[in-house]
Amino acid sequence: MDHSDIESGCGNVTEFKSGPAFNKVPNSSLIAVMRRDAEKAKDYAIRHHVPKWYQDASALINDPEVTAIYIATPPNVHEAYAMEAMRAGKPVYVEKPMGLDVAACYRMKEFSEKSGVKLSVAHYRRALPMFLKIKELIDQKAIGDIRLVNIRLLQPDQSVMVAKTSENWRVDPSISGGGIFYDLAPHQLDLVYYFFGKEKSSCGIASNQAGLYPAEDIVCGSMLLQNNILFNGLWCFTVPANLEEDLFEIIGSEGRICFPVFGNTIEVEIQGKKEQISFDKEPHIQQHMIEKVVAYFLGNETNPCTASDAIQSMELMNQFVYGKK
Repeated sequence: MDHSDIESGCGNVTEFKSGPAFNKVPNSSLIAVMRRDAEKAKDYAIRHHVPKWYQDASALINDPEVTAIYIATPPNVHEAYAMEAMRAGKPVYVEKPMGLDVAACYRMKEFSEKSGVKLSVAHYRRALPMFLKIKELIDQKAIGDIRLVNIRLLQPDQSVMVAKTSENWRVDPSISGGGIFYDLAPHQLDLVYYFFGKEKSSCGIASNQAGLYPAEDIVCGSMLLQNNILFNGLWCFTVPANLEEDLFEIIGSEGRICFPVFGNTIEVEIQGKKEQISFDKEPHIQQHMIEKVVAYFLGNETNPCTASDAIQSMELMNQFVYGKK
């Protein structure tokens, strides 16, 4: 295979973040999309100049012109679509969180390994220039030996992610696997693993304080990472708007690095001297990752995010919320 013709589910995540990028990376083209609402699928295809559209996933998966599948649905159907695609011999790029629960993720991983059909997960921040720069600073010991890592993600209950809770699948555990934490924390926790490796130990606690939906709305977690680095994380989705915060802080023996995971600027402080490094906003934030995934599917690169990589974050979220992996 020297060209990857990729199918995309065409929900909101694909409008800018991923969908158009499939036509902008080498050896890739977006040739078909699927949505259960036929009119919405047709509208997406017309607007994005996609040759084919479907309202039935099986019909799309078995289209002989489709050679790889991108799954951008809610997590409750990730496993079913991934399995069907892999049974058809078509490599899969699946959104995070990888599955509805850890068991589903392991089944997907095991099927991929046994069948030899490739599977990659959309933890795309690890491919962005901003986070590559942060990893470079850490590896070069720009702030010395790492001592402490802090994450704080605080959002109001009327944020974009939580608004219209009665219609929001992200706060329905039967569809998403948990609350907003399960939607946003994979980005942050995957970066922790990418920067610092597997944890030695972990613990956490969670609660549903406001009772706005049937899922946790506050989570805190702690870890001991490699090299005895201490990690603390706090996620709360019911704070007043003026206290909204997105902080990832890395403290070393000679300084610190601070940045928002959902932003574009790094602040580096070394011995009291501060420097800001800004990055352009990516028009299609997944494009760097999609380029690596396409190269992996074509046999030209290693897997940029394996099922095992993604399962680490899933298990850690369970540890923080439920006290067990």
